[in-house]
This record gives sequence, structure tokens and C-alpha cells, in this order.
Amino acid sequence: MIHQRVTVLILTALLAFTLPSAAEEEEEKEGQQEVATISYYQIKPSLVANLASGGRYIRCDIQLMTKDDTFLEALKLHDPAIRHTLLLLLSEQDGKAIKKPEGKEALRKKALSQVNALMKEQTGKEGLSALFFTTFFVQ
Repeated sequence: MIHQRVTVLILTALLAFTLPSAAEEEEEKEGQQEVATISYYQIKPSLVANLASGGRYIRCDIQLMTKDDTFLEALKLHDPAIRHTLLLLLSEQDGKAIKKPEGKEALRKKALSQVNALMKEQTGKEGLSALFFTTFFVQ
């Protein structure tokens, strides 16, 4: 009887130690899968546009982030339309406003929204997760 209780206690302790590690391994695999599916598309060459006011021009480099690898092909296909949309948006900006961090962030969000709207119109889905300025120069 005592021997059975000891065996049950040992088995319970083993399960208690092995189950959390199995769950942790599963979480790590899921986390790795999410990271593996992130892709970036760089708008090349740099975007240069005259500003509406507050400066003469803006030069920036933009990278688009997607979590759908197949969406990269759509981004490549529609690159001219994406560039056009971004250039029109940039040319509407006030240089003084976008020199400030709040102005840059507002522009980033608006650019992401407009590019996602364009891609939805062209492909039927919004596949972008983020838009990043990797170079940003206003003069």
C-alpha cells in the first residue's frame, strides 16, 4: 500500500515537471513560426518629393512589413501604384510638421492606411502589418 502511494507520488511529480516543459516547447515553436513568416518589401529607389509647405523636399526610404509571404509577389507587381500613392501623400505634407516625431508617426500611419487601401482595391486584401521609414530627410 505504501509502495503504491510512493509510486503514485513519483509519477505525479514527474508529470508536474514534464507537462510545463512540453507546453513551453509548444509556445516556443509557435513563436518561431510567427517570426519566420514576417517579410519585408523595400520601396526602391528612395522616394523624393517636393513638399507643399514648410520645406523644399523630402527624401525617404520605406519598408513594408507583411506576415504573408505570398503577399510579397503582389507588392512587387503593384510597386508602381504603391510608389505613386506614397509620392502623392508625401507631396501634400508640411515640412515643419513632419520634422517632429508626432508628425512622422502620423505620416507613417496615414501612409500605411493608404497603401493597405490600394492593395485591397488591387488584390482584395490588406496584407500589410506595418510601414517603416528607414531613412527620413526633410529640407
